[in-house]
Amino acid sequence: MKILNRYFSRQLAAIFVMLLLVLTGLAWMMQIMSMMKFLLKYGIDVASFLGLTALMIPFIASIIVPFVCFIAVIFVYNKLISDNEITVMAASGLSPRQIARPALRMGVVLTVLNLILNIWIVPQTQSLFYDTQWNLQYGMAHMKLQESAFTEISDGLVVYVDKVSGHDLSQVMLSDMRDENAPSMIFAEKGKLVSTVRGLSLVMTNGSLQATGQSTITGTFETFDMDLNVVDKEGNNSFRVRRIPTSELMRIAFDAETKKQHKMILAELCNRFFSPIMNLILAALCATILLRSSLLRRRASFAPIMAVGAMAGVMALYMSTSNMISSLTQFAMLGGGLMVVLGVIFVVLARK
Repeated sequence: MKILNRYFSRQLAAIFVMLLLVLTGLAWMMQIMSMMKFLLKYGIDVASFLGLTALMIPFIASIIVPFVCFIAVIFVYNKLISDNEITVMAASGLSPRQIARPALRMGVVLTVLNLILNIWIVPQTQSLFYDTQWNLQYGMAHMKLQESAFTEISDGLVVYVDKVSGHDLSQVMLSDMRDENAPSMIFAEKGKLVSTVRGLSLVMTNGSLQATGQSTITGTFETFDMDLNVVDKEGNNSFRVRRIPTSELMRIAFDAETKKQHKMILAELCNRFFSPIMNLILAALCATILLRSSLLRRRASFAPIMAVGAMAGVMALYMSTSNMISSLTQFAMLGGGLMVVLGVIFVVLARK
């Protein structure tokens, strides 16, 4: 039996790793394509751009692992059924539960790994992703001023600098046309780039300002602070639950500011704690359908279709239910429901 377990486990592991690499790579490429405008708009170097998109890989993997687990089980066990290896094992006295043990073991291992991924790794990488993205858009990494050249910082905002030394600038001219009704022109002897919580600012000293609108304003200043970016306030301040540490997310689940945030938090907690369980449920469900159908030879050819349909139904029900959770009581009921489903599958699998 140990030899058979190792034989099954090697095949399952090989198929799983291959599919995980392929599907994660494809999803990563799609992420790169979707963010290509970000690369072109802000002039980010390719290495920084790839590093930014690579931070999405743990999140991508956490989503597709249960599906890859299911595909690996259905591929390996259906192949063994087609080659009559399962029939020989059953004839030798092995029960469906014993034959399904490698798939169940893989489901348990992936459940634990996916849980670690969801609870610790994904929040950290998502937080780093959003921080890096913000810095590339609005921080020092975004700003690349050239000497004796006009640089368009954003739409309607142009800067000319005579000399650049790190973040220190000299002989600065700034044209601000972001507000068409109140354009302004600023000249300063010196300037310094400063990163603030609201974005990138240019602090200028010893200069003059001319602004037009309903009236023309002209004056001089010793120090003047100018925002160089119009930060995407909605994107920057939005409630991004994926980046919040799990312990903090559980704490604020009790005192969310709005009903919408409360549902968002509960949906994210369902994703972190319950989605990994789908690895074991889908592996057990697939093995049960294939092995039970193989005993009824007339239905064996339809077993893969039945397994795919059952997987689609279970995932659709779980995803729709998790997104409708609005209280901690419903959250606990969903967890209990998953345990009941898993128990029913095990009972069917162990039935003689």
